[in-house]
Amino acid sequence: MKVVVAGTGYVGLITGVVLAYIGNKVVCIDVDQEKIKLLRQGKSSIYEKDLDKYLLLAKDNLTFTTDNSCYKDSDVIIIGVGTPERQDGSANLDYVYDVCNNIIKYANKDMVVVIKSTVPIGTNDEVEKYLSSKRKDIKLTVVSNPEFLSQGSAIHDTLYASRIIVGAVDDNAFKVMRELYEPLLKEPYNVPYLEMNRRSAEMVKYASNDFLALKISYINEIANLCNKVGANIDEVTKGMSYDKRIGSLFLKPGIGYGGSCFPKDTKALHWLSKINDCELTLVKACIEINKKQKLILFNKLREDFNYSLKGKKITILGLTFKPMTDDLREAPSLVNIDMLLDYDADITVYDPIALDKVKKIYNNKIKYANTIDEAIKNSDAVLIMTEWAEIKNYNIDNYTKYMKYANIYDGRNCYDPVIMKNKGINYYSIGR
Repeated sequence: MKVVVAGTGYVGLITGVVLAYIGNKVVCIDVDQEKIKLLRQGKSSIYEKDLDKYLLLAKDNLTFTTDNSCYKDSDVIIIGVGTPERQDGSANLDYVYDVCNNIIKYANKDMVVVIKSTVPIGTNDEVEKYLSSKRKDIKLTVVSNPEFLSQGSAIHDTLYASRIIVGAVDDNAFKVMRELYEPLLKEPYNVPYLEMNRRSAEMVKYASNDFLALKISYINEIANLCNKVGANIDEVTKGMSYDKRIGSLFLKPGIGYGGSCFPKDTKALHWLSKINDCELTLVKACIEINKKQKLILFNKLREDFNYSLKGKKITILGLTFKPMTDDLREAPSLVNIDMLLDYDADITVYDPIALDKVKKIYNNKIKYANTIDEAIKNSDAVLIMTEWAEIKNYNIDNYTKYMKYANIYDGRNCYDPVIMKNKGINYYSIGR
């Protein structure tokens, strides 16, 4: 099947690579010429496990371009561009409609247009109306096909997806989508495949992400209460996890969620509920809880240092919102850097992947270290923001060896509190 994928960010690129790997002829298009140049050389423009490997495996079925004429003769066009949040929390659909305008200009036959980008409920209907109003000579059928990948395991999450959701109102569109994904519905993948109406498909994406964000926020609230009453969140979550109705996933406390999905999707669904006079107060509370949780280490640090951080050397270990990605979107580390700068702290940061990206944001306002040892040298305090393996496996004796004062504020619960205490380290973690 001839497929065009618009956008080569996380969603678009992963989708294009996997669809090419399973046998479709795929063209990925993007307006960023430098990104396309890299991809043509077989080099990924994003950091993602196994992506380079699958770029190579799929290369015979995969091409990259900036030329909009690629929309001609396609069977399926997949829109995987960004839908960033606006100031009011709503989704910005400008990039989606930019792609639509190119489809209108170049499409030369009946096509299925798949919206994989996360969009507000009703967007697929509006896009189909827009396309059909501009091109009455051909049939452009819109399908909702939300993604459920997780950064750091996106290739696996697409090949062995928890489910494929397809929302359409046209029997032929359902038929085309089944053909597109057919290899994934068989051995060895056996991905569950669900068909429904478009608005339900759009809602599945938001409802799923917001439920997980709620679960994270809930356990963070419980962890904060554990700190106050002397309970241990590790023991609490273990006890909870044996209840099959609850499970063990997304019960790890920390300093809040970040990335490209949960923050944006919670705000978008809350905005949608408000304009429909059906405000989701749980989602609203989730947003507020997460905002406060990101600063829980900073507030504890500030309290311990009698609200004066001027000239104190503070080290931040881990900058990305989670390990195994270079994504800094909504990362708790950035909020904390901004607060520390506001309090005139002397900041040094370390991350195994994201240093170059952070340098573009802060330039010479902060210092950058190439190793953990270098980062913590003569520090007054360390804030752990990302649970990278090398941070979790770090020789904790080096904290007392290299730091001025061994004050560790661990936002990801990387270490055993008893061991840290026995080593003479002042250790603060979440809910323990």
